[in-house]
Amino acid sequence: MNIDPRQMKRMMQQMGIKSEDIPAKRVIIEKDDEKIVIENPSVMSIDQGGMKSYQISGGETSFVPNISDEDVKLVAEQSGASADEARIALIETQGDVAEAIMKLKK
Repeated sequence: MNIDPRQMKRMMQQMGIKSEDIPAKRVIIEKDDEKIVIENPSVMSIDQGGMKSYQISGGETSFVPNISDEDVKLVAEQSGASADEARIALIETQGDVAEAIMKLKK
């Protein structure tokens, strides 16, 4: 069943549901161990009875590990690299401290 987007919007308004397109450049979802980064997404805000929700679709998705300052310090100290070099190595190794140290020692 194909419904015209304008018809769908009118039907939602009749049911008391308001929607709004949000011109987002990037959406970042932070988890405990990583961030999900969605570039150029299509984002819609939906308000129903005072409760707001968001629908995110499309875009290029990447996963970035959360790198702690303690890990950066440890890698820098153990490898003799700068903090910036240590952070880059940790990002490249998806947060694997041992692999980052070995990579920088080579």
